[in-house]
Amino acid sequence: MSTINKEEWLRDIEKRVSVDFFKTLSEASLEELHYVFSREALGLLKNNWTQTSNHWNKEKAKMAYYFSAEFLMGRWLSNALINMNLYEEAGDAAKKLGIDMNALEEAETDAGLGNGGLGRLAACFLDSLATGNYPSMGYGIRYKYGMFEQKIINGYQVEKPDNWLVHGDVASIKRPDEAVEVKFWGRVAIEKDHNNKNYYHLYDYESIIAVPYDLPVPGYGTSTVLTLRLWQASSPDGFDLDLFQAGEYSRAVSKETQAENISRVLYPNDNTVGGKQLRLRQQYFFVAAGLADLIRRFKKQWGTDFSKLPDAVAIQLNDTHPVVAIPELMRILVDEEHLDWDTAWGICIRVFAYTNHTLLAEALEKWPINIFAPLLPRIYQVIEEINRRFLHFLHQKFPGDWQKHKEMEIINDGVIKMAWLAIVGSHSINGVAQLHTDLLKTQELKMWYELFPEKFNNKTNGVTQRRWLLKANPALANFITTRIGDGWITNLDELSKLEQFASDPKAQEEFMAIKLKDKQLLAKYIQQHNNIKVNTSSIFDVQIKRLHEYKRQLLNALHIIYLYQRIKSDPNYHVTPRTFIFGAKAASGYHMAKLIIRLINAVADVVNHDPVVSDKIKVVFLENYRVSLAEKIIPASDVSEQISTAGYEASGTGNMKFMMNGAITLGTLDGANVEIAELVGRENSVIFGLTADEVNAQKMSYNPHQVLAQDPEIAAVVEALHDPIFASENVHMFEPIYQSLLYGVDGNPPDKYMVLKDFRSYINAQKQVEALYADEKNWAKMMLINIARSGKFSSDRTIKQYAEEIWDIKPYPPKK
Repeated sequence: MSTINKEEWLRDIEKRVSVDFFKTLSEASLEELHYVFSREALGLLKNNWTQTSNHWNKEKAKMAYYFSAEFLMGRWLSNALINMNLYEEAGDAAKKLGIDMNALEEAETDAGLGNGGLGRLAACFLDSLATGNYPSMGYGIRYKYGMFEQKIINGYQVEKPDNWLVHGDVASIKRPDEAVEVKFWGRVAIEKDHNNKNYYHLYDYESIIAVPYDLPVPGYGTSTVLTLRLWQASSPDGFDLDLFQAGEYSRAVSKETQAENISRVLYPNDNTVGGKQLRLRQQYFFVAAGLADLIRRFKKQWGTDFSKLPDAVAIQLNDTHPVVAIPELMRILVDEEHLDWDTAWGICIRVFAYTNHTLLAEALEKWPINIFAPLLPRIYQVIEEINRRFLHFLHQKFPGDWQKHKEMEIINDGVIKMAWLAIVGSHSINGVAQLHTDLLKTQELKMWYELFPEKFNNKTNGVTQRRWLLKANPALANFITTRIGDGWITNLDELSKLEQFASDPKAQEEFMAIKLKDKQLLAKYIQQHNNIKVNTSSIFDVQIKRLHEYKRQLLNALHIIYLYQRIKSDPNYHVTPRTFIFGAKAASGYHMAKLIIRLINAVADVVNHDPVVSDKIKVVFLENYRVSLAEKIIPASDVSEQISTAGYEASGTGNMKFMMNGAITLGTLDGANVEIAELVGRENSVIFGLTADEVNAQKMSYNPHQVLAQDPEIAAVVEALHDPIFASENVHMFEPIYQSLLYGVDGNPPDKYMVLKDFRSYINAQKQVEALYADEKNWAKMMLINIARSGKFSSDRTIKQYAEEIWDIKPYPPKK
């Protein structure tokens, strides 16, 4: 925890503005002022940051290293100030200088280091690791551009470069002295060492330099500051002066450009061979750099006794993106440190743990050999050897069961199955919600669970209450603290004490006033950015998440069409005023998802401009969904749409953030929704649709045409996809959606995600929401119960379980 002398801090800020920008305070822009405040905050952290690392080194603390392709950190300044307990003091200082702290915060661009739940989970985990004083560190890529900045133009998603570094990187420290070399391509030669033992050496390779940038992550209420190390790519010989002098300007910098492409964009489109190759380069780049770095740290502290590596290091692989770390560590131990294979393999298994984030078979990463082998020739050889030895094990375990051998081998049908490699090379495989883990065991990874039951475990996801309640909803945070104290900030189970106020009329009234104010703030944002005036007394019904067909934003959109048709056919049809709010990005190459965004905006355009309907329902699509926007939306939400097809969502974390802020879950029994419903009860949530078992049982027999034949209202909604009122540009505009629902596209069965099958149940659930919302006191009670029972979903709890049950690390709080 830090303290500041306000007068000295004010003088330092004025001096820094003068020195860094040659301006007075009144002349400085908001972006420049934000830079200055951030650098001052960084200065307050520096001693604790250094002392944290020194303390862990001195204690020889076992370290957990979190490898992730994404870290969706959100804005740094305000979160750091809150965790240092300096937010109010910084606000006072800003006020004395005539600076609006809120405007200062808005000047910070969200770091483009992640896209969805995977990256945000990683960010929440770092916050909890730091707050819990766990020796740890994150490794990822310092992308120059995020995936993209989303613009909605004429209803279509248009991708623009997400230049998040346009005003500089205010909180990171470049460490060029700790750069490492990463090698691609080349040829592998077998040579003899001094013991006449074969070892492997790579020649004629492409050398890439990984330069680390360190971002401090302060814990709340502690002096612990851990490090997120992000790697940026460059070429050691990127500029050819002779070519430049000869006028070959493009060729003169081509090596540098090719190197920088590795860390240029988050998730480049991989629909081409070049795109796939670049994705693989990204993955190996940050993994190889991270492993080289942690091995260097290990040697400095422990020497070359690698039998101690599992006692000093735990590595968590966040999904399949960093799984290439397994053969890379084997390469280091065997080729560079000259351990024998069996010893090295035993070390690897004890070091690595793998988190699975998907139940979609197509999302389990597979790399074509013809792309992988030339780019990473030695790594491919290592994987071949892992596969050969594993197949030998299978032949002994299941003699003659050739079908099982074929299904479980790591290299098969011209591809490398990265999830299979992760399972074989790790000591722990965890799902991220109880239902997800159960389905992994019984369906997607059933054979693997039967082979390695001891490896499988569940770690239900969580979110940090410091970001998603204390920071995002300060009025609600204060409401809670005045009643139960502030212990919930570091122990979310304390929220259970709030339930005693759930039936208190005064508490209900105060809570609903806070909710209304949050809705008014969001309504103001919507008016400014979408030019849509919304009714703050209406139900704010929100679905904000990555656009994917299994998440079923389409079901939500079709229901709005249903309401529109009912109101148009009967203007007296009662509808509780409703504002439907969407926020979602679709991957640039995912054409069906982009078409669903177009449909949502087409529906919004019709509904919002129809005087018969617009006073009852409004539809808002907020472009460029991101962390800072979520912090505005979630506190204002009444209804949390969690409507994925049961059995497809691994966990979800948005559902937890909404619950923590009081929104009522409208959802299927999917992912963590199951655990939310168990905690709050069906009376405090709205559950609909098929269960995961029912979805699985009906996959082969389901016929969407039968649904339409039995339900004319749903049939009318589907036919509206051809209605010129929505498809104003072309009646065939939404034909792919129509085809996907009734006939299937791209080899998929019709209505693969059972949108129409669950439609009537969803309509009834929405009616239930209206009935519940009509009773304001009971609605307030439901919301307060949701908040009070959200303690389980803190990432502090999740991290404690990882630390104790997988990593075997313990807290090392700073010495006083």
